Amino acid sequence: MHAIHFDADPKLLEFIQKKLEKLETFYDRITGGEVYLRLDKSESSKVKDKILEVKIKVPSGELFVKEKGKSFEEATDLALEALKSQIKKFKEKRQGVENKTIKDAQSGTEVEEEVEIDEI
Repeated sequence: MHAIHFDADPKLLEFIQKKLEKLETFYDRITGGEVYLRLDKSESSKVKDKILEVKIKVPSGELFVKEKGKSFEEATDLALEALKSQIKKFKEKRQGVENKTIKDAQSGTEVEEEVEIDEI
């Protein structure tokens, strides 16, 4: 976790860590991740929005989300929901590729069997 241009409270870091650990219930092959905490630089408001960026590493890919909220806790909840949907889409896409590979392998086996029958 990286707090950019400020010192993050340990309780905040623990909160974010616990929330993001819940992603493993949706996909257990997460290999790593990084979290960036930033304060919005807009000078128009005295209360600065909080920006949370999360990068999750998965086999053969990476998921990224950037969320803004009035607090880091709010941004974390938004990021968690966005990452859940990204993980679901990633798993569906990956499963589709695996199923296609299995079907291709099976159809290749059937073709080989047909050739052997013709040779007899």
